[in-house]
Amino acid sequence: MINQIDYEEKRFIIVNDISKTLFYFFDFDTRSNSRHMEFEHFHSYYEIHILLSSNALHFIKGIPYHIQTNDFVLLPPSLLHKTSYPEGEPSKRLVITFMYRKDGYGFSESYEEILAPFYAPLPIYRFPDEQQAVLTGLINQIVDLSRLVGTQELTGTYELALHSIFTQFLFCLNLFSSKNIYRKEHVEDTVSERIYAVSNYIHTHFMEELTLDNLAKEAWMSPYYLSHQFKRITGYTITHYIHLVRIRNCQFLLINSRKKVTEIAADCGFTSFSQFNRVFRKFCGESPSDYRKSRFPGPDTAAPDLLQPSAAGSEVTSSD
Repeated sequence: MINQIDYEEKRFIIVNDISKTLFYFFDFDTRSNSRHMEFEHFHSYYEIHILLSSNALHFIKGIPYHIQTNDFVLLPPSLLHKTSYPEGEPSKRLVITFMYRKDGYGFSESYEEILAPFYAPLPIYRFPDEQQAVLTGLINQIVDLSRLVGTQELTGTYELALHSIFTQFLFCLNLFSSKNIYRKEHVEDTVSERIYAVSNYIHTHFMEELTLDNLAKEAWMSPYYLSHQFKRITGYTITHYIHLVRIRNCQFLLINSRKKVTEIAADCGFTSFSQFNRVFRKFCGESPSDYRKSRFPGPDTAAPDLLQPSAAGSEVTSSD
């Protein structure tokens, strides 16, 4: 059985774009240690990250997960994440992004079922050879289809063919989900493990009041020691990290909801609207209202009718 995805650097396969209610983007490329993202980001669409090199770290809500060749990282809309690649030769990866309409084209329950693996407590999948061969074969069918067309953008019946093959791919992912053999590795450094637990606590409690003293109690550390170790391991002060998590979630709600800016500020843990405005401008270079308008200038486009959850998560980017 062939378990290798047919990789060709800088290959793109495109159906529509994010302005449509159905789109696909396949991105074959490399990433190096020097180019990994500085902080977790979100997307307003679904993403599948497939590592084609030996190993990397994928962070989900502040928690690191070791991944290896052919691991599937399934990311639903709004989930804060980033990938950190090892030093040395650039790492190969395939990132697939896509989005479907909220009504599922008349099959909403079926789409919800085949997308269920994205919402598992640990949405990272590593399959035995038999299942891996099926999934790899379906992706390679899409690569072959794009070569047959001869262009990176598929239109007409070809885009329908891609949609059909990818739907089968999602069906098989869901069918094989019980065969997942991925297991999270424990961090050997107990201090790092506790710091990652604190960062995850911030991700899951950003809407609440967060103080250094309370976080120190969660970590069973003194406030001074926590502050020092947090900066050493993450590269951020605790205050900076809290602000970044809150602003990322604010960005998502500004783009994907019709809530008032004041409501969004309160929902994301800001008790002072003036502080929210100040922090938002510091990180985004514009006001929250201008941020929303610049991305969705029309009143009817502020909340796209797409198949996605209502949870919060960074703005659209393809820099994984």
